[in-house]
Amino acid sequence: MTAQPTTEAILRARDGGTARRTRAHRSWTDVALNVWGILVLLFLFAPIIVIVIYSFNTGRLLVSWDGFGFDAFLTILEKPAIQNAVRVSLITAVISAVIATILGTLAGIAMARHPGTWVWWLLGLLLLVSVTPEIVDAVALLPFLVWLGQDMGITMFNDGIVRLSVGSSLFATAVVSYIVRARLVGQDANLEEASGDLYARPLTTFRRVTLALAMPAVLAGFLLAFTLALDNTIVAAFVQVSGTTPWPVYVLSAVRSGLRPEIAAVSTIMLLLTLVALALVALVLKRAGDSATQIARTMTGG
Repeated sequence: MTAQPTTEAILRARDGGTARRTRAHRSWTDVALNVWGILVLLFLFAPIIVIVIYSFNTGRLLVSWDGFGFDAFLTILEKPAIQNAVRVSLITAVISAVIATILGTLAGIAMARHPGTWVWWLLGLLLLVSVTPEIVDAVALLPFLVWLGQDMGITMFNDGIVRLSVGSSLFATAVVSYIVRARLVGQDANLEEASGDLYARPLTTFRRVTLALAMPAVLAGFLLAFTLALDNTIVAAFVQVSGTTPWPVYVLSAVRSGLRPEIAAVSTIMLLLTLVALALVALVLKRAGDSATQIARTMTGG
Protein backbone atom coordinates (compact mmCIF):
# COMPACT_ATOMS: atom_id res chain seq x y z
CA MET A 1 0.00 0.00 0.00
CA THR A 2 1.23 3.43 -0.85
CA ALA A 3 1.10 6.21 1.73
CA GLN A 4 -1.19 9.12 0.96
CA PRO A 5 0.65 12.45 0.60
CA THR A 6 0.01 14.88 3.42
CA THR A 7 -1.33 18.39 2.90
CA GLU A 8 2.04 19.87 3.91
CA ALA A 9 3.85 17.78 1.31
CA ILE A 10 1.39 18.84 -1.38
CA LEU A 11 1.85 22.50 -0.51
CA ARG A 12 5.66 22.12 -0.50
CA ALA A 13 5.59 20.46 -3.87
CA ARG A 14 3.31 23.14 -5.28
CA ASP A 15 5.47 25.99 -3.94
CA GLY A 16 8.60 24.32 -5.26
CA GLY A 17 7.04 23.90 -8.67
CA THR A 18 5.92 27.55 -8.70
CA ALA A 19 9.44 28.73 -7.77
CA ARG A 20 10.98 26.58 -10.53
CA ARG A 21 8.54 27.95 -13.08
CA THR A 22 9.29 31.51 -11.94
CA ARG A 23 13.03 30.95 -12.36
CA ALA A 24 12.50 29.30 -15.71
CA HIS A 25 10.29 32.09 -17.03
CA ARG A 26 12.42 34.99 -15.73
CA SER A 27 12.92 37.19 -18.77
CA TRP A 28 16.02 39.12 -19.74
CA THR A 29 14.26 42.36 -18.78
CA ASP A 30 13.95 41.18 -15.18
CA VAL A 31 17.65 40.38 -15.06
CA ALA A 32 18.53 43.71 -16.67
CA LEU A 33 16.37 45.63 -14.19
CA ASN A 34 17.98 43.82 -11.26
CA VAL A 35 21.46 44.64 -12.55
CA TRP A 36 20.42 48.24 -13.17
CA GLY A 37 19.05 48.53 -9.63
CA ILE A 38 22.32 47.26 -8.18
CA LEU A 39 24.29 49.76 -10.29
CA VAL A 40 22.04 52.63 -9.12
CA LEU A 41 22.57 51.63 -5.48
CA LEU A 42 26.33 51.50 -6.02
CA PHE A 43 26.24 54.94 -7.66
CA LEU A 44 24.32 56.37 -4.69
CA PHE A 45 26.25 54.75 -1.85
CA ALA A 46 29.77 54.30 -3.23
CA PRO A 47 30.94 57.80 -2.11
CA ILE A 48 29.56 57.15 1.39
CA ILE A 49 31.29 53.77 1.56
CA VAL A 50 34.57 55.37 0.48
CA ILE A 51 34.40 58.08 3.15
CA VAL A 52 33.64 55.49 5.84
CA ILE A 53 36.62 53.38 4.76
CA TYR A 54 38.97 56.37 4.67
CA SER A 55 37.91 57.41 8.15
CA PHE A 56 40.18 54.56 9.34
CA ASN A 57 43.14 55.94 7.37
CA THR A 58 46.27 56.58 9.44
CA GLY A 59 47.73 58.96 6.85
CA ARG A 60 48.13 62.69 7.21
CA LEU A 61 45.75 63.51 4.35
CA LEU A 62 42.43 61.88 3.55
CA VAL A 63 43.32 61.02 -0.04
CA SER A 64 46.63 59.37 0.92
CA TRP A 65 46.05 55.88 2.34
CA ASP A 66 48.85 54.83 4.67
CA GLY A 67 47.25 52.09 6.70
CA PHE A 68 44.29 50.97 8.79
CA GLY A 69 43.84 52.36 12.28
CA PHE A 70 41.74 54.43 14.66
CA ASP A 71 44.08 57.44 14.76
CA ALA A 72 41.52 59.73 13.12
CA PHE A 73 38.90 58.99 15.79
CA LEU A 74 41.44 59.55 18.56
CA THR A 75 42.43 62.88 16.97
CA ILE A 76 38.89 64.14 17.51
CA LEU A 77 39.52 64.03 21.27
CA GLU A 78 42.62 66.19 20.85
CA LYS A 79 41.22 69.02 18.70
CA PRO A 80 38.95 71.52 20.51
CA ALA A 81 37.91 73.11 17.19
CA ILE A 82 36.38 69.86 15.98
CA GLN A 83 34.70 69.21 19.32
CA ASN A 84 33.22 72.71 19.34
CA ALA A 85 31.92 72.36 15.77
CA VAL A 86 30.25 69.03 16.57
CA ARG A 87 28.80 70.42 19.80
CA VAL A 88 27.33 73.44 17.99
CA SER A 89 25.81 71.21 15.31
CA LEU A 90 24.20 68.86 17.85
CA ILE A 91 22.80 71.68 20.00
CA THR A 92 21.46 73.46 16.93
CA ALA A 93 19.92 70.26 15.60
CA VAL A 94 18.06 69.57 18.86
CA ILE A 95 16.74 73.15 19.22
CA SER A 96 15.68 73.43 15.57
CA ALA A 97 14.01 69.99 15.79
CA VAL A 98 11.99 71.14 18.80
CA ILE A 99 10.94 74.35 17.00
CA ALA A 100 10.04 72.50 13.81
CA THR A 101 8.13 69.81 15.71
CA ILE A 102 5.98 72.29 17.63
CA LEU A 103 5.14 74.47 14.63
CA GLY A 104 4.83 71.57 12.18
CA THR A 105 2.63 69.50 14.50
CA LEU A 106 0.17 72.35 15.02
CA ALA A 107 0.08 73.08 11.29
CA GLY A 108 -0.37 69.41 10.37
CA ILE A 109 -3.20 68.91 12.86
CA ALA A 110 -4.96 72.06 11.65
CA MET A 111 -4.74 70.98 8.00
CA ALA A 112 -5.99 67.46 8.77
CA ARG A 113 -8.85 68.39 11.10
CA HIS A 114 -10.06 71.63 9.52
CA PRO A 115 -10.06 71.01 5.75
CA GLY A 116 -10.91 73.76 3.34
CA THR A 117 -9.54 75.93 0.58
CA TRP A 118 -7.05 77.47 2.97
CA VAL A 119 -5.34 74.08 3.38
CA TRP A 120 -4.27 74.03 -0.26
CA TRP A 121 -2.91 77.55 0.04
CA LEU A 122 -0.91 76.56 3.10
CA LEU A 123 0.32 73.38 1.42
CA GLY A 124 1.42 75.53 -1.51
CA LEU A 125 3.38 77.83 0.80
CA LEU A 126 4.98 74.86 2.56
CA LEU A 127 5.88 73.39 -0.81
CA LEU A 128 7.42 76.72 -1.77
CA VAL A 129 9.56 76.58 1.38
CA SER A 130 10.59 73.02 0.50
CA VAL A 131 11.67 73.75 -3.09
CA THR A 132 13.22 77.20 -2.59
CA PRO A 133 17.00 76.96 -3.10
CA GLU A 134 18.93 77.17 0.15
CA ILE A 135 20.99 80.06 -1.14
CA VAL A 136 17.81 82.13 -1.45
CA ASP A 137 16.83 81.30 2.12
CA ALA A 138 20.32 82.18 3.32
CA VAL A 139 20.43 85.53 1.51
CA ALA A 140 16.98 86.40 2.89
CA LEU A 141 17.70 85.27 6.44
CA LEU A 142 20.96 87.12 6.99
CA PRO A 143 19.64 90.71 6.68
CA PHE A 144 16.42 89.73 8.46
CA LEU A 145 18.27 88.36 11.50
CA VAL A 146 20.65 91.34 11.51
CA TRP A 147 17.64 93.69 11.43
CA LEU A 148 16.02 91.88 14.35
CA GLY A 149 19.21 91.71 16.39
CA GLN A 150 20.70 95.15 15.77
CA ASP A 151 18.05 97.53 14.44
CA MET A 152 15.16 96.19 16.56
CA GLY A 153 17.38 95.57 19.58
CA ILE A 154 16.32 91.92 20.10
CA THR A 155 19.71 90.76 21.28
CA MET A 156 18.88 87.06 21.24
CA PHE A 157 19.11 87.15 17.44
CA ASN A 158 22.75 88.18 17.74
CA ASP A 159 23.51 84.79 19.27
CA GLY A 160 24.94 82.24 16.83
CA ILE A 161 22.99 79.26 18.23
CA VAL A 162 19.70 81.14 17.88
CA ARG A 163 20.47 82.14 14.31
CA LEU A 164 21.47 78.63 13.32
CA SER A 165 18.40 77.14 15.01
CA VAL A 166 16.01 79.49 13.22
CA GLY A 167 17.67 78.90 9.87
CA SER A 168 17.69 75.12 10.26
CA SER A 169 14.05 74.91 11.38
CA LEU A 170 12.56 76.48 8.24
CA PHE A 171 12.70 73.46 5.93
CA ALA A 172 12.22 71.01 8.81
CA THR A 173 8.92 72.69 9.82
CA ALA A 174 7.49 72.01 6.37
CA VAL A 175 8.60 68.37 6.55
CA VAL A 176 6.99 67.84 9.98
CA SER A 177 3.77 69.45 8.73
CA TYR A 178 3.58 67.00 5.82
CA ILE A 179 4.23 64.01 8.06
CA VAL A 180 1.67 64.91 10.76
CA ARG A 181 -0.99 65.76 8.20
CA ALA A 182 -0.40 62.50 6.33
CA ARG A 183 -0.80 60.60 9.61
CA LEU A 184 -4.03 62.25 10.72
CA VAL A 185 -5.74 62.33 7.31
CA GLY A 186 -5.99 58.54 7.46
CA GLN A 187 -7.32 58.57 11.06
CA ASP A 188 -11.04 58.76 11.81
CA ALA A 189 -12.13 61.83 13.77
CA ASN A 190 -14.90 59.92 15.57
CA LEU A 191 -12.75 59.51 18.69
CA GLU A 192 -12.36 63.26 19.01
CA GLU A 193 -16.09 63.76 18.48
CA ALA A 194 -16.83 61.10 21.10
CA SER A 195 -14.53 62.88 23.53
CA GLY A 196 -16.48 66.09 23.00
CA ASP A 197 -19.77 64.24 23.47
CA LEU A 198 -18.46 63.03 26.83
CA TYR A 199 -18.00 66.68 27.88
CA ALA A 200 -14.22 66.69 27.66
CA ARG A 201 -12.67 70.11 27.30
CA PRO A 202 -11.14 70.98 23.91
CA LEU A 203 -7.64 71.08 25.43
CA THR A 204 -8.17 67.67 27.05
CA THR A 205 -9.41 66.22 23.75
CA PHE A 206 -6.41 67.67 21.96
CA ARG A 207 -3.93 66.33 24.51
CA ARG A 208 -5.39 62.88 25.15
CA VAL A 209 -6.92 62.02 21.77
CA THR A 210 -5.67 64.13 18.85
CA LEU A 211 -2.06 64.36 20.00
CA ALA A 212 -2.07 60.68 20.96
CA LEU A 213 -3.19 59.72 17.46
CA ALA A 214 -0.53 61.95 15.90
CA MET A 215 2.28 61.03 18.33
CA PRO A 216 4.05 58.47 16.07
CA ALA A 217 4.21 61.06 13.30
CA VAL A 218 5.31 63.75 15.78
CA LEU A 219 8.22 61.60 16.97
CA ALA A 220 9.11 60.68 13.40
CA GLY A 221 9.03 64.35 12.42
CA PHE A 222 11.27 65.29 15.34
CA LEU A 223 13.89 62.71 14.40
CA LEU A 224 13.79 63.68 10.72
CA ALA A 225 14.06 67.36 11.62
CA PHE A 226 17.09 66.52 13.76
CA THR A 227 18.84 64.75 10.87
CA LEU A 228 18.00 67.57 8.44
CA ALA A 229 19.45 70.17 10.79
CA LEU A 230 22.78 68.34 10.89
CA ASP A 231 23.30 69.09 7.19
CA ASN A 232 22.37 72.71 6.62
CA THR A 233 25.59 74.02 5.14
CA ILE A 234 24.55 76.99 3.01
CA VAL A 235 22.21 78.66 5.51
CA ALA A 236 24.64 77.97 8.34
CA ALA A 237 27.53 79.52 6.42
CA PHE A 238 25.56 82.76 6.06
CA VAL A 239 23.96 83.16 9.49
CA GLN A 240 26.74 81.85 11.77
CA VAL A 241 28.69 84.19 14.01
CA SER A 242 32.22 83.90 15.33
CA GLY A 243 32.58 81.14 17.91
CA THR A 244 29.56 79.12 16.78
CA THR A 245 30.80 77.39 13.64
CA PRO A 246 28.76 74.24 12.94
CA TRP A 247 30.28 71.05 11.61
CA PRO A 248 29.29 71.44 7.91
CA VAL A 249 30.84 74.91 7.76
CA TYR A 250 33.97 73.63 9.51
CA VAL A 251 34.35 70.93 6.86
CA LEU A 252 33.80 73.48 4.10
CA SER A 253 36.59 75.66 5.45
CA ALA A 254 38.87 72.65 5.94
CA VAL A 255 38.76 71.86 2.22
CA ARG A 256 41.06 74.81 1.53
CA SER A 257 43.92 73.33 3.56
CA GLY A 258 43.30 69.71 2.57
CA LEU A 259 40.92 67.19 4.04
CA ARG A 260 42.28 65.13 6.89
CA PRO A 261 41.12 61.69 8.07
CA GLU A 262 39.51 63.14 11.19
CA ILE A 263 37.03 64.92 8.90
CA ALA A 264 35.98 61.52 7.55
CA ALA A 265 35.87 60.12 11.08
CA VAL A 266 33.41 62.74 12.32
CA SER A 267 31.41 62.39 9.10
CA THR A 268 31.14 58.65 9.78
CA ILE A 269 29.86 59.37 13.30
CA MET A 270 27.31 61.83 11.88
CA LEU A 271 26.22 59.20 9.37
CA LEU A 272 25.69 56.69 12.16
CA LEU A 273 23.60 59.23 14.09
CA THR A 274 21.46 59.81 11.02
CA LEU A 275 20.96 56.09 10.43
CA VAL A 276 20.04 55.56 14.08
CA ALA A 277 17.51 58.40 13.89
CA LEU A 278 15.92 56.98 10.75
CA ALA A 279 15.81 53.52 12.28
CA LEU A 280 14.06 54.96 15.34
CA VAL A 281 11.53 56.66 13.05
CA ALA A 282 10.72 53.36 11.36
CA LEU A 283 10.57 51.57 14.73
CA VAL A 284 8.19 54.12 16.23
CA LEU A 285 5.85 53.90 13.24
CA LYS A 286 6.05 50.10 13.18
CA ARG A 287 5.14 49.86 16.87
CA ALA A 288 2.18 52.11 16.09
CA GLY A 289 0.92 49.40 13.74
CA ASP A 290 1.94 50.88 10.40
CA SER A 291 2.90 48.66 7.49
CA ALA A 292 6.06 49.21 5.45
CA THR A 293 4.04 51.11 2.84
CA GLN A 294 2.43 53.32 5.48
CA ILE A 295 5.83 53.99 7.09
CA ALA A 296 7.26 55.10 3.73
CA ARG A 297 4.19 57.25 3.10
CA THR A 298 4.36 58.91 6.50
CA MET A 299 8.12 59.61 6.28
CA THR A 300 7.68 61.25 2.88
CA GLY A 301 4.55 63.15 3.84
CA GLY A 302 2.49 61.35 1.21
